[in-house]
Amino acid sequence: MAKVRLTKNELKKQKDSLKMYSRYLPTLMLKKQQLQGEIRQTDIRLNELHTAKANLDESFKVWIGVFGESGIFTKDILKITSLRTGHGNVAGVSIPIFEGADFEISPYDLFRTPPWLDRAVEAMKQALLLDLEAQIVEEQRRRLDKELRTTTQRVNLFEKIKIPEARGNIKKIQVYLGDQQTASVVRGKIAKSGTEKAANQ
Repeated sequence: MAKVRLTKNELKKQKDSLKMYSRYLPTLMLKKQQLQGEIRQTDIRLNELHTAKANLDESFKVWIGVFGESGIFTKDILKITSLRTGHGNVAGVSIPIFEGADFEISPYDLFRTPPWLDRAVEAMKQALLLDLEAQIVEEQRRRLDKELRTTTQRVNLFEKIKIPEARGNIKKIQVYLGDQQTASVVRGKIAKSGTEKAANQ
């Protein structure tokens, strides 16, 4: 901690600093609450996505046997051609927003493939969409977490260090200046008393 000068200018500087910290702290605390609320929402959404994916995977177990049927269903049958995302802003944090994805389905002969292939492709598309959205929501959470850590550090800095430090400095300077004023008054009285005695002799 830097040594504080015990002057009136320093007293004003410390009071101004205290006023600034006290003004910013509620804003930072509000931002912290907003971020915590948004993080809870991303956790809820991630849980929903993971549950939906688990349910879809469970339904795939019924299909898994037929997927291998004569090599009809291959990984090349469905490709992601583009991921569509937008941008959002939460408490000053830029986050990606999942808007969907575009797919390319390799052409297949409707007469030579089993009827379940259409449903299997659609189910795979749904599974990929759930995975892609989960990735975007995880990125949202990562950015929100990072900002929350920074904001929490600032709240702690103001609340536990800067504000108490400024208050302590103000008190110290006021005590010192008060002592100086009292000493000055006492010296003045002593000097006046000495002058009066010298005049009376």
